[in-house]
Amino acid sequence: MALFKGAGVAIITPMKKNLEVDFDKLGEIIEDQIQNGTDSIIITGTTGEASTLTVEEHLEAIRAAVSFAKKRIPVIAGTGSNCTKTAIELSKEAQDAGADGLLVVTPYYNKATQKGLINHYTQIAKSVDLPMILYNVPSRTGCKIAAETAATLVKDVDNIIAMKDAVGDIAYSLKVMELTQGDIDLYSGEDGQVIPLLSCGGIGVISVLSNVAPKFTHDMVMNYLNGNHKEALEMQIKAIPLVEALFCEVNPIPVKAAMNLMGWEVGPLRSPLTEMEPENVKRLAKAMQEFGIKLA
Repeated sequence: MALFKGAGVAIITPMKKNLEVDFDKLGEIIEDQIQNGTDSIIITGTTGEASTLTVEEHLEAIRAAVSFAKKRIPVIAGTGSNCTKTAIELSKEAQDAGADGLLVVTPYYNKATQKGLINHYTQIAKSVDLPMILYNVPSRTGCKIAAETAATLVKDVDNIIAMKDAVGDIAYSLKVMELTQGDIDLYSGEDGQVIPLLSCGGIGVISVLSNVAPKFTHDMVMNYLNGNHKEALEMQIKAIPLVEALFCEVNPIPVKAAMNLMGWEVGPLRSPLTEMEPENVKRLAKAMQEFGIKLA
């Protein structure tokens, strides 16, 4: 059974001016997401600045998301690391916190072999009882899960059930579906390629766009899954200029700027991320307005 179908938000981590995590604001954002139809909360991922959270902040954010969601929609915790032992520890803590599933990115910097990836993911999955989503984003990690490796893991490890595919190559997505015989829940990790990936047999998206347009993103995916393909494609095309603006600088710089433009007051970014360049803020604000998002 799928963890979710539709649009899961790769949620930001709001910060106070002093760069402490703003858990009260996180609760407000999660409530707004749920009220606007988001199908899952993905906490402590790339968009959540997990790489600059302390271990305790990381775990506290997971606990907070579980508490705020109140089992109304699944909470999926990012627990990946380039150290297998650390990923296991984070995954066990996430399970204890009440998370419904795990999103585990490939080890970064180490550049593991495919054999190493199989060993890494198998150890993590077998340390917990939660379903796991493989997170394949080689542009960030320098490490790609081969389609054959994904198929081996899905076949041999019961609780590895899905992949967030941020490879950006539809031929790769099709090969994953072929080699797994469709026995994998495929989620788009690219907001600009949601409908193309759904056409490959995907069941949803783990989305940055959902931070600023949750209802739209949910509706776009569900239109496709319910057979309204033309309308879904039109929505995908409409979203492209905004998606491009949301990724004109490295994620999550633009999406936090966008939420601040909307009046959410989600605070600054932790170093080494920096605030968005002024000319890009103007581009982002224009794209948001043309999309129909009201600015504060």
